[in-house]
Amino acid sequence: MTHFVGGNKIKLLRSGAEYFPALEAAIENAVHEVYLQTYIYEADATGIRIGNALKKAAGRGVTVNILLDGFGCKYLPKTYVQELEQAGVQVMFYRPKTSPWTFKRRRLRRLHRKVVVIDGVIGFVGGINIIDDNNVPDQIPPRIDYAVRIEGAVLVAIVESVHKLWRRMAWARIQQVNMSSVKVNLHPPQKTIKTGLKAAFVMRDNVLHRHDIEKAYLLAIARAKSEIIIANAYFVPGRRFRKALMISVKNGVSVKLLLQGRKEYFLMFATHAFYSEFLSSGIEIYEYRKSFMHSKVAVVDNYWATVGSSNIDPFSLLLAHEANIVVQDTAFATELKSEIEASIEGAYRVTSHEWEHGSKFKHFSSWIAYALVRIFLGVIGYSNE
Repeated sequence: MTHFVGGNKIKLLRSGAEYFPALEAAIENAVHEVYLQTYIYEADATGIRIGNALKKAAGRGVTVNILLDGFGCKYLPKTYVQELEQAGVQVMFYRPKTSPWTFKRRRLRRLHRKVVVIDGVIGFVGGINIIDDNNVPDQIPPRIDYAVRIEGAVLVAIVESVHKLWRRMAWARIQQVNMSSVKVNLHPPQKTIKTGLKAAFVMRDNVLHRHDIEKAYLLAIARAKSEIIIANAYFVPGRRFRKALMISVKNGVSVKLLLQGRKEYFLMFATHAFYSEFLSSGIEIYEYRKSFMHSKVAVVDNYWATVGSSNIDPFSLLLAHEANIVVQDTAFATELKSEIEASIEGAYRVTSHEWEHGSKFKHFSSWIAYALVRIFLGVIGYSNE
């Protein structure tokens, strides 16, 4: 069950244009500690900008710990990592071995979450990596994505999670880490927000929280009364998720899916395998083709909303470390819904007639891609229910 706590101030941040200035300002005002977790860190103009803020913080005596994914950051220059470390920033990599020829399950488990905590009083959670919005190789810029800036009671869970993962990684590698930086502060200092909104920190890991994000989605879908809007870049839902959406439509709920229309790699065509089933059931499908949509957000009934790193695909829901914020608040949900609807207005609507009479090769390719996903999951010992 998703654990909501009141007393939070949460601000929606639209793509890097709003996220990085807010993040930079928070780092510049850090006094005690900065923890940053991300899947991708690029040494482009944005990465250098954030890196400079981290180095300055470390120079002031702030404990700065950044945890990067070994695969997502495989192209990050070692010289840049050394530059950060020489400035006093502690850097660790989550599963640095990235051999593409190894089907070992543990190497496929990646750190895909994007979480930052500063002094236990400010947090950031979302889908935005440390990479410039216009740095989109083989895609059309800019990247569309979201994050939230958080103050309030929900930070207790976020801080605990961030500290625990850092400590576990440090101990696993038996590294010389400043012990003050790996203690878990269960009760960080917080600003009192008497009229704050209700929110929950929902994560996915491979120990105690294997299905928490998926369950949060499924519960919200099951309780929907009027409308479900999901904007997700990599959408390959399991059987339970697909069934839940179609049951909602039968119950009179409007369901709209905003999906990435520009495919990065072949397996993304697995999404198309469900188009016929979805469209015939009454689900509306929109493809965003103008630029690179990287969003992982949803709104239900203008009240329940989520922003995070988790895609609705087997890799996010079965393998990766993910983190989402779920909010129960009409004003926040309405603001996020307006953002998604603006993207929908600029998206291409896929109709049932067009899809059924479209390219047979495209249909065939989608089922080949989905079959490969199923085979892959079977090989590593998972099922995509």
